[in-house]
This record gives sequence, structure tokens and C-alpha cells, in this order.
Amino acid sequence: MKKLSILTKEQASEQSRQIFEGIEKAVGMLPNIYAVIGNSANALGSYLTFSEAQKTGSFNAKEREAIFLAVSEENGCYYCVSAHTAIAKMSGFTEEETLQLRAGIINDPKLSVLTNLSKSLIANKGRADENLVTAFYNAGYDEKALVDFVALVVDKTFTNYIGRLAKPEIDFPKAQVLNKEIAS
Repeated sequence: MKKLSILTKEQASEQSRQIFEGIEKAVGMLPNIYAVIGNSANALGSYLTFSEAQKTGSFNAKEREAIFLAVSEENGCYYCVSAHTAIAKMSGFTEEETLQLRAGIINDPKLSVLTNLSKSLIANKGRADENLVTAFYNAGYDEKALVDFVALVVDKTFTNYIGRLAKPEIDFPKAQVLNKEIAS
């Protein structure tokens, strides 16, 4: 099976190359997942705009990383699990907490709801466990937050699917494997 290519700036279209340069300036590197998505400048530009807009939604950086770790674990994307483990640590989580978030066993009640609702939404193809939705509202979140939550799940699912298809080399420290199938 032909895989999606990890593009270099020289291989990329002019549009993708410009986006790559912007990513390098902002992040200090061009993560391989973006070099894969850059096969379509349209998809990369659209994704980055969508993803950036989610930062002004209902959730802070730590909550977003908790969601991203749970979604990436549930979707089985080792690239994204590794990337978001590194980012979560930069956001203030410990190594142990990143493992708990991925497993859905974190002690923090709000983060527990977010991670378990993430896993349920993915596992049930959008039909989340109603008890978890109720727990979400009971944790103080509202309808706006639920829509923002789904946007974050969709955001990360996009990169998870690209990561699963392309299997790019992981350019972050590799995360500990919880699920043996995730690293394959």
C-alpha cells in the first residue's frame, strides 16, 4: 500500500512551503504530522485555522491536552500520543498524570469527565455514554462547552487518522505504551 509522504519544504507546493515556514517559526520545527498534512495545502491551512480557533473555546490548555491525550489513545495514534505527552508535560502535567489521562483514571474530577467522555465519544462513534454527558454538565460545563468539546475531539481525530494512515516517524520523545496495539 502506498503511504502518505512526509514532505520536505523542497517537495511541498509553494502554498504548503509557506505554511511550513510559519509552523517552523512558531514551533521551532516542522513536526512530521504537519509535513504529511502538507500534501494538501488546503487541508493543512484549514486544519491549522480550525485548531488555532479552538484555543479560544471553553477549555484551558491543560484541559485541551487531557482531551487530546484521551482521544489519541482511544484512536490508537502513537504519533499523537507521543506529541501530546510532550506538550502536556510542558503544560504542567507529570509523566504519571499523562498516563492516567490516557487511561481515563485521573483523580481530578473535571479531567476525569473530559477524558472518559472523549473515549466514549470515539468508541461509540459520536454516541457518548449519557451518564458521562450528565457528569460533564454536573462538572459545571454548559452546552457551549459540549460543542467546543466535540470540536476538540474532531480536531485531534483528524491528526490521529492522518497519523494512522501515514505512520510518520515520531519526532517527539516516544510516550510509554499503554495499549500494545497503539505502537503498531
